[in-house]
Order: sequence, then structure tokens, then C-alpha cells
Amino acid sequence: MLESIHLGPDPCERISSDAIKALAYCCPRLRRLWMSGVKEANGDAINALAKHCRQLMELGFVESDNIDEVALGNLSSLKFLSVAGTRNLKWGSVAQVWSRLPQLVGLDVSRTDVNLSSITRFLSLSRNLKVLIALNCPVFEGEVDRNTMHNNKGRILLTLFSDIVKGVASLFADNLESVTDVFQHWKEIRNGDKNLDEVVVWIEWAISHSLLRIAENNLKEFDDFWLTQGAAVLLSLLQSSQEEVQERAATAVATFVVIDDEDATVHCQRAEAILCGDGIRMLLNLARSCQEVLQSEAAKAIANLSIDSKVAKAVAESGGIDILANLAKSTNRLVAEEAAGGLWNLSVGDEHKGAIAEAGGVKALVDLIFKWPPSSTDVLLERATGALANLGADEKCSMEVALAGGIHALVMLARTCKFEGVQEQAARALANLAAHGDSNSINAAIGQEAGALEALVQLTYSQNEGVRQEAAGALWNLSFDDKNREAISAVGGVEALVALAQSSLDASQGLQERAAGALWGLSVSETNSTAIGRQGGIAPLIALASSDVEDVHETAAGALWNLAFYRDNALRIIQDDGVQPLVHLCSSSNSKMARFMAALALVYMFDGRIDLAVPVGPSPSSQGSSKSLNIDGVGRMALKHVEEFVSSFYEPQTFNAAAATLVPTALAQIAEEIRIPEAGHLRCSGAEIDRYVRMLRDPSSILKSCSAFALLQFTMPGGRHAMHHSCLLQKAGAARVLRATAAASTAPIQAKIFTKIVLRNLENHHEVSS
Repeated sequence: MLESIHLGPDPCERISSDAIKALAYCCPRLRRLWMSGVKEANGDAINALAKHCRQLMELGFVESDNIDEVALGNLSSLKFLSVAGTRNLKWGSVAQVWSRLPQLVGLDVSRTDVNLSSITRFLSLSRNLKVLIALNCPVFEGEVDRNTMHNNKGRILLTLFSDIVKGVASLFADNLESVTDVFQHWKEIRNGDKNLDEVVVWIEWAISHSLLRIAENNLKEFDDFWLTQGAAVLLSLLQSSQEEVQERAATAVATFVVIDDEDATVHCQRAEAILCGDGIRMLLNLARSCQEVLQSEAAKAIANLSIDSKVAKAVAESGGIDILANLAKSTNRLVAEEAAGGLWNLSVGDEHKGAIAEAGGVKALVDLIFKWPPSSTDVLLERATGALANLGADEKCSMEVALAGGIHALVMLARTCKFEGVQEQAARALANLAAHGDSNSINAAIGQEAGALEALVQLTYSQNEGVRQEAAGALWNLSFDDKNREAISAVGGVEALVALAQSSLDASQGLQERAAGALWGLSVSETNSTAIGRQGGIAPLIALASSDVEDVHETAAGALWNLAFYRDNALRIIQDDGVQPLVHLCSSSNSKMARFMAALALVYMFDGRIDLAVPVGPSPSSQGSSKSLNIDGVGRMALKHVEEFVSSFYEPQTFNAAAATLVPTALAQIAEEIRIPEAGHLRCSGAEIDRYVRMLRDPSSILKSCSAFALLQFTMPGGRHAMHHSCLLQKAGAARVLRATAAASTAPIQAKIFTKIVLRNLENHHEVSS
């Protein structure tokens, strides 16, 4: 027959008084009954326990309502009673009645509104009471003088302001100063005293329950408690002989270190208190347990603690990555879910990505996606895809993800999963995998995966901003591949991204940057560039170019630079009042890259291709109107600012010295001083290079200097596309034009020096290629 019943921690709201009576009739040998969240336990129910369960020694009605406290006084066999978190108790009668319980050794009134008077009466009147636990009792704590409240007649009072470790240790230790891990110490010195063993076991149970509830409330007022003794008590409980106590302690550790679930923020001091107390070793030992519930809670604690970089390092050095990678293979969903969360947090930085891959973590995470159906495992899939997204940012790990079938798995989630958290992480993972286009074939492989591009385009219409942002980021990275770029357009990518840019003007900076970036990526081709202009993409890009955020306006400037190459788009930029924002960027941005691309866009617009007064047809942003523009006046103003931009790199003394000498080092010094490192990532088409070469022949000193400056940046050794640009210049026969400009007596000195550096760059690339 049943001797122990534990119903909780979820509320037992459907357990009625009649049910408790039936339980009493059916379980006469019941020794332990613990129930959580009972709505009512009337006198008849409790008296039934007193009558039929004569061996009942431990009773818990926790977080409950309307318990007949007077009837509890009839349970003469009780040794341990807990009413932690229970409401509506009448303390005036409670202290009088319960104090007469002849066998009562332990009483837990934690998290109730018990007052000082009742606590005092319990301590003074209860004949056999050894331990009174009153953790987080606001009324009592507000009334008591903490400096004078000491143990009474050998009875131990455990509160948030008392020394819990010393209080418990006083039951069995002679030298209290030597005891730090009180419950572990008890396990080591057990002396066969059955009664004392029962007391310590009950204390562990009661304290672990209340500390978990206090941790779940996560109130700032408990900071001092956690740092002075709470963390140490939890560490001691982790080593309890009771698995349920270990479980609650691990859950409490996982909970009390987290400040903000949404932002994944941990309390560093609390995390480091666990670290310094050898808590990582203890948790990893629990994670190795054969009990799945311990595996799950320990993995959860390790995952949350690993948000702190110091703890993450300790976890990795202690073999935690291997343990988590192994747990991720578990057939228990909760275990696998917490393990995936741990790998997600550990993979945030670059330090542990390689170790996760070596431990088989990548394959385990990919297998999780195929193993568990999306319908009931949204959190697990979000954590697995989040970890893969982090790992995909590393080039070597990205290959591991692809080899393990990760591309297919992530695309499958992007296409079929309806949970926004999974969609966001799947899109982020694909974006990170696609970012290594120059070093591996993953970018192209994603584009070839059936339904990948269509799924990402559809995700840009999501109601969730994070999903839209990551989808746009993935399309931006994928657009660096020529085939992907056209395929994205073919599945409605231009229309979707223009709509996204239009709707992003009041959105986050991250979404604005990625929307502009994706349009920038697509605008490389003439077909896409024309489509972007016709579908109204220019106006939102102009608005984004006006942003005060450097990353946003720099990306928008890049898109407008590409778009301005084509005549109709250049006219639309002018028509949509885009000149002034570009002029402002060219003159005032703190980003040299933004200033550079804004200058190039203005040069494309005003290098003589557009007539002085052109009637411009209606565009989507002009709502059917048309207007005649005085391009000549606007162009002179714009080119004046371009000239000032280029001149900002001119240092007369250095340039004149270089012009007067044939020493190559002088040119090399100037080149390094005026180099814009990010410009090395820009890639121009043959038509664009031809255009810059034609500008070198233009009588305008501004166009000469700007085109020479641009070609210098595009051909600097070490640039991502420097060799490509050098080949295009050679095909265009640019060397003759460059030499003529360098030698021309009428050319500005800046143009002469810039072209000499370009010639030097071409020679270097020729030597390397040969």
C-alpha cells in the first residue's frame, strides 16, 4: 500500500476535500503526503487523515488556500509540517493549536504572512520542535529585530537573515566554523541517528522548495541573500542524497542567475558565485546522471550560466561541451531541448565553436531538426537552429553544418515551420552560412536547395520584425552569388524587398540595414536595378540614406550608388529629392565608406549623361506627377561636394614631394594613408570600369580626380576584388589613359598621383598573376 504521495509542483486545483478523505480511507499506511496548490482541505478531510492514517509523519499543504488549521492540530503523529506559501491561515489560533502537536519536530511556514508573535509562540511552546523554517516571511521580517532574534532553547530558526548553514550544522557539528557545505558534511558524518537523519532530509526538502520559489519570483531585494548565502545553500543542495532535492536545486540555479529571459541577461555576480563554489563540476556530474529529469535540469542550469563568458570557459574546460553534445542526442525531448540551449549559449562567441564541432555537436543539432516534428517542439527547434546559426558564422563549422545535412534541415524549417522563433533562427542560420561565399560553395548550395529562396522571400512578409530582418539578411548574403541574385528576383524578391524597405522606415536599425543591403545586393544587375527603380525602391532608400545611423545610411548609399549607374534610376533619384541626402552623406558622414559611395553615386548622376532639363515621367513615389528639373544647377552643387570629398585626402606637401620623385615608396605611403579598407569589398562590372576610364578623359578636373581616386581604391592590393578590377582595366586598355592622365600638365595633382598609384597597383597584380 502507498506510504508516500507527492502531488506537485503544479497546482492540485482539482483535488477536493472529498478526494483527500478518499485518499485517507484507501492509504492507511500513508507516512508522507505532500500536495501543492490545493484549493480547500476542510476539517472533515484532515480529520479523516488523522483517523485513518495513524502513521502519517510528514504533511505538506504548500501554496494552498483554505486549509483548516485547527483540524491540523488533530494529526498527533505528525513530525514534520509544511504550509509554505499557503494563504488565509489564522495565525492567532494556529500557534496555539500546532504548538500542542506532541511529535512535531519540524515546521515550515516560509512565504506566508506569519507574524513575530506566532513565531515566538512556536519557539517557546512547542515541546519537541527542533527546526522552524521561515524563509521570505515579509510580516515577520518587518517586525523582528534581526540582531536579537536568536535560537530559543536549542530550537533552530532558519530565515533569510540568519546563517542557514550554521543553523543546520548546529544540529550535528561540534565545530561550526569548519562547515561550509552543510548537507554534504552531513552525508559524510552520518552517525546512525535515524531521527536526526529524518530532520536533515526534511530540511533539504523544505528549503529546496522555498529557494526555488524565491528564485522564480526573481526580486531584486534578494540580491544580498543570494550572494551572501543563498548560492552556497543551493550548491550544498546539489549534492543532496535526494534526487528531487537535487532537481529543485539545479532548477533554482538555472532560474536565479537569469535577470531577463527576453534579453538572455544573467546576473554575473550570482553566476560567478556558482562558479567559485565549484558549481560547474556539481552540475556536470548531475548531467551525467542516468536520471533524465536531473539531466534536463542540470543542462538547463549549465545553459543559463554559460551566458556568462567566464562560466562558459569553465564549462568548456571541464568537459561540458562533450556532455551537452551527448545529451542533445537524448530520446527525451526535455533533455535534448536543454542541451541544445546550452550549445546555443556556448556557441555565441568564437572560443567554443570548434570544440562543439569536434564533440559532434553540429551533427547532433542537425539530427534534432529531423528527429522532432515542429508541431510540439518549437522551443527545441528554436534552440537547435539558434546554435546552428551561431556555428554557421564560423567558416569551418559552416562546412560541418552543410556536410551534416544542415542546409536541407534549415530550409525545411524556413518553409514549413510556423513558429516565429524557429523561422527567425533558421533564416539567421542560412544568412550566416551564406556569408562565406568567397571561401566555399555553401552560398550557391543554399540557392540550389529546393524552395530555399522562395521561403526566404515569403518570410520578409512576416508579421514578426525579427523574422523579416533575418530573412532580408539571408537574401542580402545570397545575392552575392550571380545565379542566386537572378533567382531571388525571379521568385518575387525585388517586389518583396522594396515593400520591406518601404515598411522599415519606422522599424529597427537592424531591419533597415538589411532591407537596404538586400536591395544593394540585387541592384548589381541591370535588370534588377531597373526593376527596383520602377517598383518604387528608390524613395525608401533615399529615406534610409538620411538616417543618422552609420550602418543604415552607409548601406543605403551603396544601393543608391548601384542604382544611379542607370540613367532612369539617376533621374528618379533626382526627382525624389535624393541629391541633398547624398550630398549630406558625402560631406558629413563619419563613415569614409558612406562618403565614398555617396560621391560615386553623385558622379554617376552628373557625369554628363543627363540633359540639362529633362521631363521625368511619373514614378511610384511621385503619385503620377511629373516635374522639370534644372539638373545643371543641382549637378554643379553636387560635384562641388564631391570635389571637397576627394580633396580631403589631399596633403599638398606629401603629394608635391611624390610628384617630384620617382621613388616608389612615396606613392606607397600615400596609398596606405588614403586607402579606405572597406572599399576593397566593392565589386564593379566591366561597364562601370569603362565609365571610370571615360571620366579620366573628361575635361572636368572633378570627374578626373574622383574617377582616379575610385580606381585607386578598387585596385589596392589585398582588396577582395582588386585582381578582378585590374583585369577589367587591362581589357579596357586603361593603362594608356592612366599614363596620359599622370603626365598631363593640365590635370590636377591629385588626379596625377592617384593614377600613378593605380598604375603601380596594376603592375603589382600583373607580377602576381604571372
